[in-house]
Amino acid sequence: MMEQLPALLILIPLLTALASPLLSYLSGRLVRCTALAALLAAVFCAVGILTRVLSEGTWHYRFGGWEPPWGIEYAVDPLAGALAVLITFINFMALIYAKTEMEDATRTKKGVFYALFLLTTAGLLGMTVTGDVFNLYVFLEISSLSTYALIASGGKRAIFAAFRYLIIGTVGGTFYLLGVGYLYAVTGTLNMADMAVKIQPLLNTPAVIVAIASIVAGMGIKMALFPLHGWLPDAHTYAPTPISAIISGIMIKVPAYVIFRMLYFVIGAGEGPVQQALTVIGCIGAAGIIHGSIMAIAQKEFKRILAYSSMAQIGYVAVGLSIGNVYGLIGALFHVLNHAVMKSCLFMVAGAVKWRTGEYRIDKIMQVSKKLPLTMFAFLVAAFSMVGLPPTAGFFSKWYLVLGAFEAGKWPFIVVIILSGLLNAVYFFRIIENTFLRKKEGAEAEAEEKEIQTATGLELPLTMLVPILILGAGVLIIGVSNQQIISQVIQYALPGGGF
Repeated sequence: MMEQLPALLILIPLLTALASPLLSYLSGRLVRCTALAALLAAVFCAVGILTRVLSEGTWHYRFGGWEPPWGIEYAVDPLAGALAVLITFINFMALIYAKTEMEDATRTKKGVFYALFLLTTAGLLGMTVTGDVFNLYVFLEISSLSTYALIASGGKRAIFAAFRYLIIGTVGGTFYLLGVGYLYAVTGTLNMADMAVKIQPLLNTPAVIVAIASIVAGMGIKMALFPLHGWLPDAHTYAPTPISAIISGIMIKVPAYVIFRMLYFVIGAGEGPVQQALTVIGCIGAAGIIHGSIMAIAQKEFKRILAYSSMAQIGYVAVGLSIGNVYGLIGALFHVLNHAVMKSCLFMVAGAVKWRTGEYRIDKIMQVSKKLPLTMFAFLVAAFSMVGLPPTAGFFSKWYLVLGAFEAGKWPFIVVIILSGLLNAVYFFRIIENTFLRKKEGAEAEAEEKEIQTATGLELPLTMLVPILILGAGVLIIGVSNQQIISQVIQYALPGGGF
């Protein structure tokens, strides 16, 4: 059984997704428990895979016994294994949280929701572990199509947001496929390891240059890299909260992983077109950090602030990839982990505030911390991490990015990172001021105070509160354990396998 873990990692959520609509006819509770069991099993598979690859090196799982490049293989190295653990864990937390959101849904709607959620998970995991550039496109489309439908389930405005995402996302997928076509034309292979060998003499040919540009453009759209982010604000804002959490926490990170994989491991980030592409990625990433932060300051709704913040945060990853040295890449990869945890936590907090108060506008949720003390404490931890205050996780990824930029002599990136921390502080402290400090007045304030004093029981249903608290604690744990995470996992995910 252990030898089949890479296949089971994909098959378990995929087959459960196919069965979910049928199970929903029997019981809404049954389909939910089955989906949770499938994702929990995927978490254990991912942890088992990561444990093995850290001790034994890259795991090559070959389907049907066919040797690559003729056969299809999953090639799981420490980078892919760590990302698989992150995907399964965050999605598992989001699925637990989704119970309250789906409370009033019909059994049929529950079956469709859980099926699409599991398909999204299977697609993201497939993109992570596949060793074939075309299969990566297949998994990309599986995750994208199911995500479009999940976003649309959020209501009328969400339908429009999903349609926009579908149009723009299809353009992104087409660009990636075009790039794959050019690479196949010049190398005659789709296997990543085989392509990495055959492409070296061809790096400066027009076909490879076009391929690099197409792949970066396609994945740049998918990761909402400025100025290709047009789909992101509405999709994040109007999607159901658990879907907003995985879009921001995971969906926009996997395309960044694809760029990292293709440019550093397959094509090779030396001099020439790859280095030029990385320079462009860094410049627009830095612009995206500033633009996203300023736009977040201008917003009035909780989730929309977080949406523009996500656009800014993906810029940190782009800057780290562009810096390209050990510290820069550690900062980029560590920020993928940090942002997945802290932003998923923040979106869940926003959903909890909406569930408790009926409001997203930050001027309408004054002193909500009295109603939701544990929830808002988790918000504080995640918000401080976004700003970059020690000992939270966000401080350490930004610290490594600054070290990398200093070592590379890229001072503008240091200025952008420091300035963005100040901008982050502006919009998060606006939320903190309203939710903790500002007081309502008059009869409304008296009625609310009486409600708080007479309230009994938990502030939220356990299925909402537990994921928020786990992710909030995770922000602190990752920050305190940053050295161990970097030395025992992330350094082995770098090109060359470590320092």
